[in-house]
Amino acid sequence: MIVGTFGLQRGRALVVATLAVLVVAAAEGAVPREASARPDGAASVRVIVQKRAGAGLAPELAVRRLGGQVTRALPIIAGFAATVPAAAADGLAGLPGVRAVTPDDRVRVQGTASSGGIRSVYPKVVKADAAWNRGVTGSGVTVAVLDTGVAPNLPDLAGRLVQVTDDLSGQATPCKNLSGELDCSDRYGHGTFIAGLVAGNGASSGGKWKGVAPGARVLSVKTAGADGSADVSNILAAIQWVVSFKDRYNIRVLNLSLGTDSRQDWRVDPLNYAVERAWAAGMTVVVAASNEGPAPGTITKPADDPWVITVGATDDRGTAGVSDDLLPDFSGRGPTAHGLAKPDVVAPGAHVISLRAPGSTVDTQFPNYVDGSYRQGSGTSMATGVVSGAVALMLQANPGFTPDRVKYALQATARKAASNDPMAVGSGLVDANAAAFSAPAGTANQGLARSNGQGSLALSRGSVQVKTNDLIGSVLGPVLGATLTAQLLLWNPGGYTGAKWVPSDWYLSTWEVYRWNRVSWYGNDWPGYRWHGSSWYGQGQDESYGSSLPGSAWYGAWE
Repeated sequence: MIVGTFGLQRGRALVVATLAVLVVAAAEGAVPREASARPDGAASVRVIVQKRAGAGLAPELAVRRLGGQVTRALPIIAGFAATVPAAAADGLAGLPGVRAVTPDDRVRVQGTASSGGIRSVYPKVVKADAAWNRGVTGSGVTVAVLDTGVAPNLPDLAGRLVQVTDDLSGQATPCKNLSGELDCSDRYGHGTFIAGLVAGNGASSGGKWKGVAPGARVLSVKTAGADGSADVSNILAAIQWVVSFKDRYNIRVLNLSLGTDSRQDWRVDPLNYAVERAWAAGMTVVVAASNEGPAPGTITKPADDPWVITVGATDDRGTAGVSDDLLPDFSGRGPTAHGLAKPDVVAPGAHVISLRAPGSTVDTQFPNYVDGSYRQGSGTSMATGVVSGAVALMLQANPGFTPDRVKYALQATARKAASNDPMAVGSGLVDANAAAFSAPAGTANQGLARSNGQGSLALSRGSVQVKTNDLIGSVLGPVLGATLTAQLLLWNPGGYTGAKWVPSDWYLSTWEVYRWNRVSWYGNDWPGYRWHGSSWYGQGQDESYGSSLPGSAWYGAWE
């Protein structure tokens, strides 16, 4: 989601999703190897220094002690630019208060980046290009992207962003809007990025920056607004809507680049119930593992569900081959809180290129644009979008594939990459071409039980709160979350699980009859109190990775 976590703050009741905005330093070496001459004849290099939380001026003073000079403050990245003696540059990253050191010619904090040194080859890594060569592009398949919306009028999605018609009013809009905002625009920027990974056709770049299934259609289900906040109840309603209208819009894939840090048993949790019901209705549900790695047990909900396809991330390092792939620390690891093996597969999710949502929160706070219409990002959100695109290719080639068959085929044809630990990479890196055309016979999920959905809504939310933006929600917010939805209505698990999920029942449901309230982060959760200053993901000379964020619900990071 637009990657943060839904949650119940400890000891409180009103909750939800935080968008995990991991800022990414996109450098490939710890320091640049090109050195310039200093007045004293020694060589110097230019670097960007990122500071740890609470470091104060210690890093700046360290640079001066080494004979360097601070050249510019960079508060947007909690750091500064500097020149330092080349001989001292490698040791700078290990000094107290310094979190990372990267070449300043590879980290941009503003402006429009050309694509000269950027490599984003994820369609080749997952062999989508081989499927394209067979005439398979995802045509005829609709992928529902449950997220922060998708920016309208983007050439890369022109004619393939599904128009949703309201049966009561006859009005057609470019999304199903359950966010509380008035329109379908993506004011945060995460959903547009994911949609581009799934189905962008590269129209704004002469075909250079394509998604995995450039012929697929995208149906935007908007559940969050400009700050990325959404309640679990928004997500539950959105999944019910997708199931209810799947036949009308030929929805075959549901992308959930989100999660909560809830540890409620999947066998009773309402969010697990919802994704299982979508799966049973014939939709392949693809879910982000989390950005909370690298520790074991960091798979979040609903990625903890045994039925769905849970996706972790790899770093392909800009090459189509897999021998140099790395496993980023941020990617969530299994087992789940209840001992299940996850993730199921992995896909490229580091430094990938996809669509901007012009003017959105991400777009303005991290304006590192690529060829004008694109940007970079990292996270299991991104890997999930890649796999959803791969599934769209499989379903065009094999319209009769069930979700269980899709999952089996993906796992059976996955390749070893980045790690030998199945709790980090599952069956391995997806191969869309092999899964579509040469997978062995078989189906997944045989003999699995199902969730009954009768568990606690409050426990499903996890640890990060939101409040509704109206008087009653603002005044009573701290005590409402255990029983109320984002519509300030009592949660009724029996009604949710017992209803037929069909269009006629949808229009009679409380989800449709009552207005959705806009929500926002509660207390200190926004804009980053819980992030502990460890939001950088990048590659150093030793190929190590920065810390991940706790409590992420939209698993994306911006570079």
